[in-house]
Parts: sequence; C-alpha cells; structure tokens
Amino acid sequence: MSFTDLLPIVLAPMVERLLAAGATPILVGGAVRDRMLGRESKDLDIEVYGLSVDALAGVLAPLGSVHAVGKCFGVLKLRLDGYELDISLPRRDRKVGQGHRGFEVDYDPAMTYVEAASRRDFTINSMGVNLATCELLDPWGGEADLKAGVLRHISDAFSEDPLRVLRACQFAARFGFSIAPETVFLCRSLETELPSLSSERVWGEFRKLLLKAEHPSVGLRALQETGALSLFPELAALQGVPQNPRYHPEGDVWIHNNLVIDACAAICRERWLEADEALVILLAALCHDLGKPATTRLEDGQWRAIGHEEAGEAPTRCVLGRMGCPPSWVDGIVALVREHTRPLRLWDQHQLKPVSDGAIRRLALKVPLRQLNLVALADFRGRTSADAGGPCEAVEWLSARAAQLAVADAAPKPLLQGRDLQQLGIAPGPAMGKLLKSAFEAQLDGEYNCREEGLNWLRSQLSQFSPH
Repeated sequence: MSFTDLLPIVLAPMVERLLAAGATPILVGGAVRDRMLGRESKDLDIEVYGLSVDALAGVLAPLGSVHAVGKCFGVLKLRLDGYELDISLPRRDRKVGQGHRGFEVDYDPAMTYVEAASRRDFTINSMGVNLATCELLDPWGGEADLKAGVLRHISDAFSEDPLRVLRACQFAARFGFSIAPETVFLCRSLETELPSLSSERVWGEFRKLLLKAEHPSVGLRALQETGALSLFPELAALQGVPQNPRYHPEGDVWIHNNLVIDACAAICRERWLEADEALVILLAALCHDLGKPATTRLEDGQWRAIGHEEAGEAPTRCVLGRMGCPPSWVDGIVALVREHTRPLRLWDQHQLKPVSDGAIRRLALKVPLRQLNLVALADFRGRTSADAGGPCEAVEWLSARAAQLAVADAAPKPLLQGRDLQQLGIAPGPAMGKLLKSAFEAQLDGEYNCREEGLNWLRSQLSQFSPH
C-alpha cells in the first residue's frame, strides 16, 4: 500500500524543512488507520523525532502561525494554508494521580518509535508512516488487527485512563469491529472507575459513537459487553423488558431499541441532516422507550406499557445528564420522547373520524413535527415485522398535514398581540391576557388565518369581556 499521498501537497515544504533540520517526521494516529481502511481523514498528527521543542518551533515558524499547547508545551499547533496540524514530540506518560490529568509527561526527542507507540490505546492506532521514506511503522501488529477487524489494547497501561473503555465502544461502532477478549476483560475491570469520568469526556465519545457509526447499536452492545452500560442504568434496564410479539416480534425493549437507533442513523443519512440536528434525533430515538421498564404490565394476556411516553421523561433527563448532552438540547429531546407515539395515535384516530387542524397545530406547539416524524419513523422501522420495511402511513399522513398547515418546521405563532387589543380599548391586565389566550385558541382552531381576520374575530368577541 502506498502512503505517498497521505499528506496534502501544500504540506510538502514543511516536511522538507523538517528533514533538512535532521528530524524524522512520522505521521501517526487516525490518518494512518483511516488510509488503510480506505477512509478520508481530516486529523493530521505528526510526531517529530530528533529535535527539541524549541528547535522544532524554529523550523516551523517561517511556515505559518505556531502555538505551543499541552503539558510542558510538547505539542505545537501549526496553521498552514487552511490546515491546522498537531505536531508533537514523542513522550512518556506516567500515572501519578487520579483522572486523565493525573499524569507526568516527559518529552524525549531521542525516544524510539516502538516506545512512543506503546502509550497508545489500541494496536490499530499505534501505526505510523515515516514521511521521509513512506515506510509503514507497525511495532504492535496494528495492520493485522485492522485486517481482522479487531480492537486490541497494547499494554496494561490501557487501564490508566478509563475513558479508553468508551473509546473501545465508539471505535467498535464506527468500524464495525469486535473487541479482543483480553481487552474486554481489561475493560470490565475498569467498570468501577467509569463514574469518575467527566461528562464532557463521555459526551465526546458518545457523540462519535452516534454520529460516525453506520450501526450505532454495535457500540451499544459493546457498552453492554465491556460493562460500560453501567454508566447508564436507565438503558441497561431495557434488557429483558418484554413486548407484545404481535407488534414487536424482534424481542425485548433492548433489542428493539438497538434496531431503532440503527434505523434512525440511516434516516439521518438519508435526509443529510446537520450533525447537531442528527444528534438530537438520535438521542431521542435512543431514549424513546426508557419509560417502558416502569410501565410494562401483563394485562389480559398481553404485554402493555401504558403511559411509557410520559414515564420516559425522568430517565431521559438522567441519561442525557450523565452523557454530557448540551443542556439547551434536553427539553427538546424530552419532548420528542414524550410525544413519540403521537403520529401513530393521531393516525389511528383519523381512521375513525377526521383529526382537526387544531389538533395538529397544538402538537406543533409541543414539538417540532418534522423531527417528531423522523423519530416515529425510526420507531416504526426498528422492528422485524413484515411491514417495518415499507412506508409508515402515520408518518406520511402527519407529514402531509403539517406541510399543508405550514407547521412542519415551526410552531404556529399568535397573529394577534397585546398592541392590537390596546388599539381596541383593552387595557393591559388579566382581561387582556384572557382574551389573548382565547384569540390564540381560536387561531389554532382555524377560526381565522390572518391578522385582519383575527381583528374581525376580536371585535366580535369584545362584548363578552370586561375591560376591568
């Protein structure tokens, strides 16, 4: 395999300057791994051997903006022709305290690549490419594990940072890899240390697990296998919760949830959703049935989970909090969880008698209907029933109604404001508030559709309200 095209051509002068200074630059980390997998990588990390950090900074300075970062300033960031590169010296890490900051770091330009690579987490991340010779450096068998689709830790130093357990899970999801039995064993030994991880670090890994995996369920099963699911007891509680086999022949809620998250990932790709919106939809899909463990009962010989939508709010907030989800997203995700069965319920109601426009508009006040329909579609597809692969009539119907009423992407807003009432002689106060509320309810019910119609409706109502 050729590695001559690993670096963009605009970075060739940097490599030439490093070589002229007697350094050995080695491309490390994800760029090498991804190139061997046939994937594009935007992460370009270079380790430079044979130069002190001051000498390295001097070589790079004429090329662009250089900033020293990291412990003891052993890492330089270089901005060059639109690229931002991490250029570092090889280093040794020694665990001296708790947490991911409890390390002493020594940077040593004379270190061998074998020793430097030994501090990495998995063999597939320990490979490097000598940029002078384009030679692959693989002292820990990363290429063989990459071909076999196996994640394997390099040494017991893996256990110095419990975040690596979550990294194992997100890499398993992203690449569809299995985790080596000895690595699973080591991960399980770190289960009690997982709660010490900051929510920010947990979020970083979970974000990649959900966004970068074709099948995020591989990562969820890896959480289960490694013991890391204990971080999220609300998700673990889905295991073994029975469902009505008529609607869910796939099995328990855990199995269904895994199918739903994979279906949701496919939907997000189909719709080309931006990362943040995709994450909101994926998290709602992940949490949509968290209320079932508390509500599932056997009634008249059938398993039912009446009220699981509302019961899902508290566990959803717990999961999102531990996961480090942005707080500003939480209420929106909870609303999607709480309403996720509404498209189907409204559709069933529609079969008996027409659903009013007001009902659709009022639902749009609670939750963005386009997002709700995507979650409902994932829920529909996340089964093994014969109809799961076909169109979802409930979603298609609600999507069409929402588009017709112009509430697919935005909730309806009141057409009448307090100033309109003041112009008609209504002073600010409780009476105005009551009238505004009635006016908005009438708008939702379609009694008027523009401001002028609303003013006419308002005039017809004034005799029923006291201005005091």
